[in-house]
Parts: sequence; C-alpha cells; structure tokens
Amino acid sequence: QVQLVESGGASVQAGGSVRLSCATFGDRVGPRCMGWFRQAPGKERESVASIENNGRTTYAENLKGRFTIAQDNAKNTLYLQMNSLKPEDTAMYYCAAATTPIRDRLSVGSYNYWGQGTQVTVSS
Repeated sequence: QVQLVESGGASVQAGGSVRLSCATFGDRVGPRCMGWFRQAPGKERESVASIENNGRTTYAENLKGRFTIAQDNAKNTLYLQMNSLKPEDTAMYYCAAATTPIRDRLSVGSYNYWGQGTQVTVSS
C-alpha cells in the first residue's frame, strides 16, 4: 500500500512559479515510477512528467522546458517545479505511483496509486 499526499497548490499570476510536493507513505520497497498528472475542468486527466527510481525523467512534450520533476529519496518526497506558468496550466494536479512494471510512463493507466490532488490556478 502506498499513500500519496500532495501540497503546494496555489493561485498565481501568469509568468509566476509554483512548486508542488508529494509525500509518499507506506510501501517500504517504494514505487518503480512516480508521476505528475493534471486535470482541468471538463477535460481528461493528462500526463505532466514522470521519474523512475533510477532517476530517468520523462516529460509531456508540450511542457518540456517549463516544468521539472524531481525526487528526494531521503524524504520520500516528489516535487514538481513549474515556471513561466500560463492560464492554460490551471488544473488539479495529481501525484501518482506505479508499484508494478510499466511500459508507458506517461499513461494514466500505468499508475496504481493516486493522491487527492492540489489545485493550481493561473490568472492572466
């Protein structure tokens, strides 16, 4: 069992920055891969970025260069640094963990544990 608790959501103006955190509790072995996803009202959940336990990162193509995923294994915490935010980045952001082998690191279906989400709102 893995529990994920996100924090750091905020309301910011366009061009601003936000750092999200996701604390991981439970499974001593640890997830094979962690990811960030987001969902805007009326839209499907979409991938943002992922990081495997070997440190390899993968980003959604449209977010490369503005978002950075990182993890602190000592603190069992996942981070998402978001810079140059745009109004279209407004969404609920979710942390996810995959404890079984996955093929597609950016697929919602690859992850079997999810946090409750944290809201990011970007105003123009």
